[in-house]
Amino acid sequence: LSSSGRSPTSDLNTALHECMAALDLFLNNKFSDALASLQAKTKDSMYHALTYATILEMQAMMTFDPQDILNAGNTMKEAQATCQKFRKKSTVADSINNLVHRQSLERFTEGNIITNMHNEIHAEICYAECLLQRAALTFLQDENMVSFIKGGIKVRNSYQTYRELDSLIQSPHYVKGENHLHFEGGVKLGVGAFNLTLSMFPARILRLLEFVGFSGNKEHGLLQLQEGASSYSFRSVLCTMLLLCYHTFMTFVLGTGKGNVEEAERLLKPYLARYPKGAIFLFFAGRIETLKGNIDAAVNRYEECCEAQQYWKQFHHMCYWELMWCFTYKRQWKMAFFYADLLSKENTWSKATYIYMKAAYLSMFGPDDCSPFGDSEADLFRVVPSLKLKIAGKSLPTEKFAIRKARRYLSSNPIPLPVPPLEMMYIWNGYAVIGKCPNLTEGMLETLIEAEEALARSSATELLADDQCVIKLLKGLCLKHLGKISEAEDHFNYIYLNEKKVKYDHYLIPNALLELAILYLDQDRREEAIKLLERAKQNYKNYSMETRTHFRIQAALHQAKSAPENGMHSGASAVS
Repeated sequence: LSSSGRSPTSDLNTALHECMAALDLFLNNKFSDALASLQAKTKDSMYHALTYATILEMQAMMTFDPQDILNAGNTMKEAQATCQKFRKKSTVADSINNLVHRQSLERFTEGNIITNMHNEIHAEICYAECLLQRAALTFLQDENMVSFIKGGIKVRNSYQTYRELDSLIQSPHYVKGENHLHFEGGVKLGVGAFNLTLSMFPARILRLLEFVGFSGNKEHGLLQLQEGASSYSFRSVLCTMLLLCYHTFMTFVLGTGKGNVEEAERLLKPYLARYPKGAIFLFFAGRIETLKGNIDAAVNRYEECCEAQQYWKQFHHMCYWELMWCFTYKRQWKMAFFYADLLSKENTWSKATYIYMKAAYLSMFGPDDCSPFGDSEADLFRVVPSLKLKIAGKSLPTEKFAIRKARRYLSSNPIPLPVPPLEMMYIWNGYAVIGKCPNLTEGMLETLIEAEEALARSSATELLADDQCVIKLLKGLCLKHLGKISEAEDHFNYIYLNEKKVKYDHYLIPNALLELAILYLDQDRREEAIKLLERAKQNYKNYSMETRTHFRIQAALHQAKSAPENGMHSGASAVS
């Protein structure tokens, strides 16, 4: 019996019941109540410890706040120590061998011995989940993967445990315990998360992680997560959230914008019905409307999300970030400026990026637009390099990009950036977002043509080729989405042909090759596309946003090497 005098099974049942109730509070915006209901047992119950840390991790994932990330990391470490207490003292492999291979299992007549073994495998799954979530946090801190690779041992240990637990479930000797659905949900979450995320990683990062010969199977990962999301278990909401993040964010920021929005909508629907004021679900509803091209509906959802709760202010900032982009897509520069200004005053994620965006939007104001009191475009750009922030010793790639771009304003007679908000929009793959809306894409193209004409009228500078190529890249994307394929192709090729003239914006060349390859893929010109992707991958180094570009190249290569029927809809119908 456990120290509480109850059997381990009843302890586990009670813990799971209480933890699911806490998750329910969290999803209903009762954030402090959820944490308070768990806190007392975080040192004595693996599920209380894991749930408490998971809620803090979700908060960190949704806010990117450095303090939230730090708190979540420390709490997850403590949760791991709590889980360790419940693990069998031998290795995972030994525990599983006992369960799978030894005939003694068949001789167990006393339920308590089997129960103890089931508690041990729950401890294994919780321990592996702590490692997995700690690995996710290191990636959040450093998109360039340095700390993630340093933590590679954590990643490998977690991955190995999930593989062994997955083998256990498949074994004919596996005896299902009373809480097997929760355990199996944990395995599906881990196996799904690893397969999906590792399938996105560029090969060079997998090599550094020493995942030699393993790149993850995207389709298997999606299927495991869909099965986990559709079953009733403690982990079903986590499987759902990971799928929502994948389809609405990861496929855009780290991919080619081929997320399955219909699948995301289907996954979200029951949660929105159950939690109509749940801030997290309203946020995803806003993102889905954005991706469908319903920008006004998206704005309403984000505003609703902000009104739904006042406790977790940083969550409003996620909405402000998305609202800033919504108004960028509509070319409503004053409204976009308003949200960049709010972020610069209220949020600590990256002051440099927010001030850069404020200056960027000011640069788009027309001669008749009055500038907000006290803000000068050049002064704001000049201040950006001094705002560099380091999280876990690393500065953010977006911030580095903003600082590099703003440096040209440090001279006494600066050459203005041609379309800074539209360039940053590319970094966040915003052209894939508006591609479904011809009216928004045509509007953007109009603005880019005006900028190109203004550049042609101005006197030539040493940065002329850089500025021309920025505009060509963005115009090429608009033309592609408007179906003007040969014109788009000419624009991307122009950048590649003028490579030697580009002075600072070296990121443009591999990205032009990437975009040309994606255009070829859409036309089923696979061999040509693969050649361009390999060239972009192998021939260019040390440019802005390099890791993000490599993730996108990897996504395009995956698309190129998959048969059409294995494309973005694969596995989508696995859950009815």
